[in-house]
This record gives sequence, structure tokens and C-alpha cells, in this order.
Amino acid sequence: MTCRPSRRTTPPALAAMLVLALALSAHAETIAVLQGLDKTTARVSRFTAPVDQVVHFGTLAITVKACVKKPPEEPPETAAFLVIDEVRPGDPPGTPPKRMFSGWMFASSPAVSALEDPIYDVNVLDCRSTDATAAPSAGSKGK
Repeated sequence: MTCRPSRRTTPPALAAMLVLALALSAHAETIAVLQGLDKTTARVSRFTAPVDQVVHFGTLAITVKACVKKPPEEPPETAAFLVIDEVRPGDPPGTPPKRMFSGWMFASSPAVSALEDPIYDVNVLDCRSTDATAAPSAGSKGK
């Protein structure tokens, strides 16, 4: 039996960002800044999504699980782990939402890991901290 290396590995830079984010998690609540496009109306909306709280964009329910940003002295990169479900208003009560996306999205390369939906696009723009004393360059789970 042969062991194959995993095809999906976490790049070292992203792993370092995650460690830094977890270290700062007790100090601040992190908010992801997202941008959504409704392709049917051509409207672009910018909205914030606190980590571990559901926000709605059209029929999408978006939950940010982590949001990380590299420090200013490193090459710029912002990434967020998003879980996106579709909640249709006409579905019978108790119908579970349809999972549309679950994974990391990168601000610098939105096409690398994108939501594939005929109506909506969602992109990560930034990560911000609500605590002025915390380092503004990284963050993860809120309080």
C-alpha cells in the first residue's frame, strides 16, 4: 500500500497567519468586510460580517469562521474562511439550507476559491478588528 501526500496543503504563510489570528482572538472581535454582487440587478453591496455570526445577502446566509490579514511589513494578503448557505423563502419550514460554499477566500485572488452561483458573487475585501488596542493586522474568532 502506498501513501500519497495530500493534494490540499496549507501554505506556510497562511498557516502563520492562522497562528497569529488565534493568538489575538481573545483581544478583539474580528469583522470581515465582504462585497456581494447580485447579477440579476447588477448591484454591488459592501457589508461587514462579524466572525461566527450569520449575515444575509439576498438568499445567501454567510458565516465567517475566521478572517486573517498579513501584517503591513509583509506582502498584502487577506483571507477569510466562509460558509455560505442558500436559504429559499419558499421552502417548507424545517428544510435545511443548501450549502453553496465552504472554504477559504482570498482577497488578492478571488477566482482561486470562489462561490459558484448563477445569481450571486461574494468576495473578501478586508479584515478589521473592533478593539483599538489589538493589532489591526490580524484576527480570528471573536469573544
